[in-house]
Amino acid sequence: MPNGILIVAVLVLLLAGGGVVVGLQRRRDLGADCTRRRAAMLGAVAPAPPLLTEALIAPLPAPVQRYLRVCGWLGKPLPRSVQVDFDAEMFSKPGAAGMRGPAVQIDRFDLPRRLFFMRTRLAGLPVAVLHDYTGTQASMQVRLASLFDVVDLQGSALARAETVTLLNDLCLFAPAWLVDARLTWTAADDQRCEVAFTQGPHRVRATLEFDDAGQLVNFHSDDRGALQKDGSLRLLHWSTPMRDYREFDGRRVATRGEAVYRYPEGDFAYGRFVLRRIHFGAAP
Repeated sequence: MPNGILIVAVLVLLLAGGGVVVGLQRRRDLGADCTRRRAAMLGAVAPAPPLLTEALIAPLPAPVQRYLRVCGWLGKPLPRSVQVDFDAEMFSKPGAAGMRGPAVQIDRFDLPRRLFFMRTRLAGLPVAVLHDYTGTQASMQVRLASLFDVVDLQGSALARAETVTLLNDLCLFAPAWLVDARLTWTAADDQRCEVAFTQGPHRVRATLEFDDAGQLVNFHSDDRGALQKDGSLRLLHWSTPMRDYREFDGRRVATRGEAVYRYPEGDFAYGRFVLRRIHFGAAP
């Protein structure tokens, strides 16, 4: 799912006068930056990915094998890239009005690389958000009125959080990559299993839940930090319940989901997402 908790937290900080706001400087449009980075990302040369076969999925836990079969991934190549277009609604706190806007994310799992870009509004002003993850580093920029940077975050803690996000994207939108050697598996039962993902210096874990039909319906991790007002990342249980599978180019993908952090006082669903389009490969 999109990395919305960081966006929401930033908007909360801006409204509250939090400490991550930096000196205002006139900057280029973040959308143009995202377009340039996307072109470089998709242009990186790599060997042709293999077809997903029964032999490749045989070592995986039984519910993961079933998921790949029922969602139509067998016999198709591992997608070198995936682009997902969403309608997103973000919430700053329980009961608050949602902030809506279009969002796009582009993943390459071989490099790896992940870009996430969203436009929304804050107090009537346009806001653009860009996340860029490279496997060892990550950055987040928030640009107000397409002119001024008000947030510029980076560092290893953010990269670790984004590693969990990449694993989530992989499970949801390109699960053929679940055969990758960077993942190790622990079987639980017929509808749950655990996965560990090692990418550079980061190793993160998650539990996957499947329904009776074999579809992935939730992803849980305790390794993804929630941005706090002081700019730190607080580790909390994170989950992304999902539903409403539809077929895209012969593959079934969940089209509705939430992003939820579990605080001591209760669960907070800070983001809701509706998938509009998905491209397995470069989008037109």
